[in-house]
Amino acid sequence: MKRKLIAAVGAAAMVAGVTACGSDDDSGSGGGDKTLTVWAMDGSAPDPWAKELNKAFEAQHKGVKVEIKVQQWNGIQEKITTALSEDSPPDVLELGNTQTAGYAVTGGLADLTDMKSELGYDKWNKGMVPSTELDGKLYSAPWYAANRAVVYDKKVFEDAGVKPPKTRDEWVAGLQKIKDKTDVQPIYLPGQSWYVFAGFLWDEGGDIAAKDGDKWKGTLAGPEAQKAMEFYKKLNSFSTAPKDADEATPQQSTDVVPKGKVASWIGLGWEAAGAIEAIEKAGDKADFGYFPIPGKTADTPGKVFFGGSNLAVSERSPNKELAQEWLKMATSEKWMKKYAEATEGGLLPNSPAAQVKPAAGSFAEAMVKSSEAGALTPITPGWANVETEPNPIKEYMTKVLKGTSPGQAGKDADKVIDERINKS
Repeated sequence: MKRKLIAAVGAAAMVAGVTACGSDDDSGSGGGDKTLTVWAMDGSAPDPWAKELNKAFEAQHKGVKVEIKVQQWNGIQEKITTALSEDSPPDVLELGNTQTAGYAVTGGLADLTDMKSELGYDKWNKGMVPSTELDGKLYSAPWYAANRAVVYDKKVFEDAGVKPPKTRDEWVAGLQKIKDKTDVQPIYLPGQSWYVFAGFLWDEGGDIAAKDGDKWKGTLAGPEAQKAMEFYKKLNSFSTAPKDADEATPQQSTDVVPKGKVASWIGLGWEAAGAIEAIEKAGDKADFGYFPIPGKTADTPGKVFFGGSNLAVSERSPNKELAQEWLKMATSEKWMKKYAEATEGGLLPNSPAAQVKPAAGSFAEAMVKSSEAGALTPITPGWANVETEPNPIKEYMTKVLKGTSPGQAGKDADKVIDERINKS
């Protein structure tokens, strides 16, 4: 799988674009020498899949040509916002799942509510659905998602007599054994890996913010957040990672892990691939294993953040019906299965029925096991403001790890979240 493709998934502000539309059952309506414009992010879709999809769509819609315009990540949010306000926007866009609501509230996206049945709404992955809707209306279809898993050094675990854990308690006990029996850092976990913390918070039944009447309020001062941070702090105690930085500063996969002395870390598929590449480039050989982030009990994996993308149609599209037909084809079970095959199972398609069986022992296998526990940040147009640096969630985590009480740190963070999340 191309690293660019998977790298797209980890970004919190993921806004993107892909290719083609239509339905496998379309009779070939539409046509008349029209061009359907699709914004696709650099590296977002495998070329063979996109070309096959477009060819099938064009065959069903005589006189229609699908034109893919590849976009770069830098500045894409502003570019999409501007494009959606113009008279001739792209017909179809790929939007980051945490950002879709922000575009929907502006009126820039077409209402797809009447198409739920045609789009296969009831068969979509339940963890992906919330990001596609706003105020009870459907504004996009889920395309793909990915989540984090634990990457571990098989030799270090074997030397310490540790097996992949099934529960939180087993996880901590294993890290302690690695600490006692080896000179390797049991886990590399920076203080500001807030996506990981969010999973622990969801495990406790809490969230970063909650609806309070017509407003949203931060909830990091609550008992659920305190319990989540207590567990995060316990894991962090086995790590020498900085308490005031995230997993990208330095980049854990390419700047930390390849230097050795790291028994395990939490990351995405593209990070695992990047670490393997960097280790091999240095003349060594990586021997990684993977397991889902453990939950409190063995029967349920820990909650994980679903980073991914949705496909939407511009409200002002000059070819709205064609665009909707394209979206219907691109997100159908048939084409989502082809997509999953093209990405070698490394990304989760919008429907469990389209998921291909990943290779045994692969990162994808661990990721799929966690997918049933996928979750999203609060679905509200103002969420993007919360993630803006300085990120109050990150600052909250650092304060707690450096000794501030979770209650006080939570109150400080909630003030910032309250102000930001209620801005449109």
